Amino acid sequence: MSAVLDSHGHVAGGHAHDHAHDHPHGWRRWVFATNHKDIGTLYLLFSFTMLMIGGVLALLIRAELFQPGLQVVNPELFNQLTTMHGLIMVFGAIMPAFVGFANWMIPLQIGASDMAFARMNNFSFWLMIPAAIMLVGSFFLPGGAPAAGWTLYAPLTLQMGPSMDVGIFAMHILGASSIMGSINIIVTILNMRAPGMTLMKMPMFAWTWLITAYLLIAVIPVLAGAITMTLTDRHFGTSFFNPAGGGDPVMYQHIFWFFGHPEVYIMILPAFGIISQIVPAFARKRLFGYTSMVYATGSIAILSFIVWAHHMFTTGMPVTGQLFFMYATMLIAVPTGVKIFNWVATMWRGSMTFETPMLFAVGFIFVFTMGGFTGLMLSMAPIDIQLQDTYYVVAHFHYVLVAGSLYALFAGFYYWGPKWTGVMYSEARGKFHFWGSLITFNITFFPMHFLGLAGMPRRYADYPMQFADFNMIASIGAFGFGLMQVYFFFFIVLPMMRGKGEKAPQRPWEGAEGLEWEVPSPAPFHTYETPPKLNASATRVIG
Repeated sequence: MSAVLDSHGHVAGGHAHDHAHDHPHGWRRWVFATNHKDIGTLYLLFSFTMLMIGGVLALLIRAELFQPGLQVVNPELFNQLTTMHGLIMVFGAIMPAFVGFANWMIPLQIGASDMAFARMNNFSFWLMIPAAIMLVGSFFLPGGAPAAGWTLYAPLTLQMGPSMDVGIFAMHILGASSIMGSINIIVTILNMRAPGMTLMKMPMFAWTWLITAYLLIAVIPVLAGAITMTLTDRHFGTSFFNPAGGGDPVMYQHIFWFFGHPEVYIMILPAFGIISQIVPAFARKRLFGYTSMVYATGSIAILSFIVWAHHMFTTGMPVTGQLFFMYATMLIAVPTGVKIFNWVATMWRGSMTFETPMLFAVGFIFVFTMGGFTGLMLSMAPIDIQLQDTYYVVAHFHYVLVAGSLYALFAGFYYWGPKWTGVMYSEARGKFHFWGSLITFNITFFPMHFLGLAGMPRRYADYPMQFADFNMIASIGAFGFGLMQVYFFFFIVLPMMRGKGEKAPQRPWEGAEGLEWEVPSPAPFHTYETPPKLNASATRVIG
């Protein structure tokens, strides 16, 4: 994706020095990649592969729930599917996709020649491959894959087969990859900006990733601690989470969610950054309230550390605890609301056109806001006690993770894809992908709100008759949504990677601002080898 290859394996449309032997060609180019664009491409392809695997698991879940009774899989395998779907989608699809975007775009946006630590960048990508193989391969171990939910709650994890250890090892490796990636991003942003690009002139995407990287470094070790304690409980006779030896399974939940809640903001902040780039470009206006966006991102990151126990309102928490976490959760909705207000204000009286990136951005704002409101309802302890572990929660987090993170990733692909590949996507196909995804997504997840309100529990392979109709609708929607993503790859991504389509201009979007539009399309292998001189707003190169 980084550049369209001609028949000789040289980079087409690049500068003269691209044709020199300054970087390996063929398979070596990808295995030994140290170029941020190539690594970004690898991350994006890896995450899409994982999206497809996670998608197949989701469709198996939905096939089982198509009608009451046990049809396709037995309950044990059903629990494995729900667990692995969650783990693969979170750690294999969403997070690496955003890291792919960071690798591709941050050096271009800040005028840096590459990422700060090129070899470490390569290492942090290649670590993901064995981890992904272990996660997917755990299905074939004796006793099947982990089946304790993606949250890996004790005491279930203490009773699992050998796949649990493999899963824990995979999570450790993915965590190491995340931490190295984060260090790389922080150092790149803080040390390698072009002269004149102050922090408050940086694009929003760079800002959101800087804050996300700090979040990752803060919470990944906490997860590592929780799963290591699980490992020692399983094999070395400790009793952290085993009540028989004086441990407490609820302690696991506290440690896990202290990681888990910042983690959901890790998955949405870069999405906010992408949307903050796209909305101004298609409204043909500057982003409304840039400073407040930066502060809002920072405050979301800080507040994310004091809301974790809203996942635990039903664990017998004292009412004072419930009150604190309820108010803290409601408070975190304020900076998020500020962001949504700013996007809407940016669009207000703008001369808007609705190309595919903008459609996804507006779709994102609309559906993400719905997901945000259902989250606010779940933040209220008395309501949450009724809705906890029902399909209402499933509806809520899919509205923010699919219609949030995934839509933003699609929007970013359509927005920057022409810069990556040097060709434009087909607008008609892009619009078909958007409307198909939006409609099927809502057919899938909207009924789940009502299932949850009626009391249908999560993670069950069977259900009473009264839930049959809505489950059938949701399953039909899910298969439609899955097919739309296969369509996206074969009819939009592949043609672009193969260079099929009209040639992209340097700045395909007239309202787009920023340094990434100062380099030719496709982006040459090396950019900004000498730091560029920037204009006063740090959006144009002047020398």
